[in-house]
Amino acid sequence: MTQLRDPQTGCPWDLAQDFATIVPFTLEEAYEVVDTIERQAWRELPDELGDLLFQVVFYCQLGQEQGMFDFATVVERISDKLTRRHPHVFAQADGQISGPITNTQELSQAWDTLKANERQQKQLHSALDDIPQALPALSRARKIQHRVAKVGFDWAELEPVVAKIHEEIDEVLIEVNKSHDDPAYSQEHIQDEMGDLFFAVVNLARHLKVDPEQALRHANNKFERRFRGVEHYVADSGKVIEQHTLTELDGYWDKVKQDEKAN
Repeated sequence: MTQLRDPQTGCPWDLAQDFATIVPFTLEEAYEVVDTIERQAWRELPDELGDLLFQVVFYCQLGQEQGMFDFATVVERISDKLTRRHPHVFAQADGQISGPITNTQELSQAWDTLKANERQQKQLHSALDDIPQALPALSRARKIQHRVAKVGFDWAELEPVVAKIHEEIDEVLIEVNKSHDDPAYSQEHIQDEMGDLFFAVVNLARHLKVDPEQALRHANNKFERRFRGVEHYVADSGKVIEQHTLTELDGYWDKVKQDEKAN
């Protein structure tokens, strides 16, 4: 990395980068790691992890050039954090947790206590401080809901969570069914209500211990797989897809689902 960033003999592309310009590549590489794991493409995983690690090395090189930090600093910080957050494993004289931890519930409570203390030390006053804006929207919604639940702002039962989804659907339909000539009609209002609906659905996923981002990725993959199956039946029919009625395409869709069950 030092060689790639050498002002005289380095790579022009690498020399032109800064912290901000690398961010899109970091996100892309992180998603490629996720995709590889979900596809269980284990032979590809070391390459993808290497690509992600390269992003870390790149940031560290930039930090070193600007006299802010280097790779050793990053490793030291994560080592300290792991030790600090696991006093039940790494016995510390100044550990904030006393006594052994014997189950996951105690571990979760201890983790929340440590995180709260860290936020206090950073002078973060809201339970929602330090949640990254750049998180995917579904993941950020889940994290927001998790944080507020930790301070008691949450439903204890599933029924009101589901009722809220129905309420938000009704509110979406109210906006959609307004006449376009109605001064109250607004695409922005529809977007707002759709956002509320998504947020409510994420809350249901959280209560069901389902990661919404992962669930939607799986749904996308399932739809893509089945639609490709529909296209296969379309090709066998001798007609282009635009010549099929929706009823015919739905019939192919059902066949694809049956094929999946048979296999």
